[in-house]
Amino acid sequence: IGLVVSDIRNPFFTALSRAVEDAAYQADMRVMLCNTDENPAREAMYLRLMQEERITGLIYAPTRATADRLDRMSFDFPVVLVDRAGPPGRQDSVLIDNQEAARRLVEHLAGQGHTRIGGLFGNTSSTAIERHQGYVAAMTARGLTPEARFIAPNAEAAGEEVMRWLAQPDHPRAFITSNGLLLLGVVKAVRARGLSIPDEVAMVGFDHDIWTELVGPGLTVIEQPVADIGRTAMTLLFERLEHPDMPPRKVVLAGRLVVRGST
Repeated sequence: IGLVVSDIRNPFFTALSRAVEDAAYQADMRVMLCNTDENPAREAMYLRLMQEERITGLIYAPTRATADRLDRMSFDFPVVLVDRAGPPGRQDSVLIDNQEAARRLVEHLAGQGHTRIGGLFGNTSSTAIERHQGYVAAMTARGLTPEARFIAPNAEAAGEEVMRWLAQPDHPRAFITSNGLLLLGVVKAVRARGLSIPDEVAMVGFDHDIWTELVGPGLTVIEQPVADIGRTAMTLLFERLEHPDMPPRKVVLAGRLVVRGST
């Protein structure tokens, strides 16, 4: 089984890799893990490798550039997309309801009295776009003004962006991020400015990892059902191998809001 992820440093993809490997082991199969690091050229190289190795099937989180043209690509093996969507009706996929999850984070912050909520979203995936859409919809419904930035999906970029924000006298008092690495960048920037969490700056984001429980008062996050995503992806892959002509399926799972002290 091939597993191609976009950033193995992201807690979501680390946990997903474990879940897929566990399911593959139970089926007496091996996993070939490749990390694209959000680089389309590197991604193309790994996809060629998968073809050459004649893998049984592929579980795949495409970069944004590749996801946009998946309808023009062909594979010699079944493909199940995870975390990121491609063109409708082509591949099986397992996702969470990103817009609804982002809406819940905004509603939670707004319920704490926050009216300026800065948004940090990765610039390389359909997932970030969907979470941005949920953020904008929830802010607009509340009569609030969205203040969003699309940046490289890593902690360094998030930290730099938040430092610029925090240098302004009237900066947002709350932030929402589209992944765990961006959330880490927010934490570092807030600490570097000597601000307290959540009294001076609140924050929420996606992806539960052990560090989110340990940082400061703990960080409020959307916990994705990663184990379920991995198991479901493997199930779809096995079913596709048995029934290659069945219509493509899209499984949408719900994230869970985990409230901690950062809000």
